[in-house]
Amino acid sequence: MKIDFHVHITPPDIIENWEKYAEKEPYFSMISQSKVNKFATAENVITALDENNFDKAVVFGFAFRDMGLCRYVNDYVIDKIGQYPEKLIGFAVVPPCGREAAKEIERCYGAGLKGIGELFPEGQNINLEDEKNKETGFITGSCKELDLPLLLHANEAVGHYYTGKTSVSLKQLEIFVKNNADLKIILAHWGGGLLFYETMKEIRDSFCNVYYDTSITPFLYDERIYRVAKALGVLERIIFGSDFPILPHSRYFEGLQKSGLSDEEKCLILGGNAQRLLKIL
Repeated sequence: MKIDFHVHITPPDIIENWEKYAEKEPYFSMISQSKVNKFATAENVITALDENNFDKAVVFGFAFRDMGLCRYVNDYVIDKIGQYPEKLIGFAVVPPCGREAAKEIERCYGAGLKGIGELFPEGQNINLEDEKNKETGFITGSCKELDLPLLLHANEAVGHYYTGKTSVSLKQLEIFVKNNADLKIILAHWGGGLLFYETMKEIRDSFCNVYYDTSITPFLYDERIYRVAKALGVLERIIFGSDFPILPHSRYFEGLQKSGLSDEEKCLILGGNAQRLLKIL
């Protein structure tokens, strides 16, 4: 089974009127105005999956600051997984706003969604250094109680600037992981390079429940990143994500072909690890 773990879908009216929604959502405004940004409906995703021989996709709406907008895009995801249950797996987005976040997670879980994310730490003002979980505890507590994985945006601290690259540090991500060691966390975009530190015993021990997705690989890394993951012993925690519609699936195929990984190892990345995480038989 081939699973794309990182796919954004957007309700048609937000696509058509994104400027209106961007007026009160600074991060959404910035992303939407990017030259590389694209929007996709659920139907666009189904077409892309079929064209590229993928079986399923984990889909989610944009993680807004406003709870009402989060509910709205979650409703769209809920509706579409009902229409395409064999193809789409839904995640929910929530802002870090206390009990309302916990209620929304419970509502979405009851409607069949299987995880939370992709959340934007800087875009949503999520305090990753919330040691006593006063602010984030309603999200992380609900995820732990319901056994839901949490997908977080991460980016590398070096290299060129691009839209969506934030000042959130690897240290902040490390603190969040250590404060939630029993939570299944997926760090997007190779964790911003945080996986390289798994050669440190203290990181490896506390990151045993951390997964990394491959989204945006063609923009940032060459095929050696896959061999590095194998050498680090984290290949069973690498999950294929495309960040569709920003990048098409086809952009990843050449890198995987040149990676030097065996067919069995590629299968882990392309679906096996995601199946295990999501408990898909």
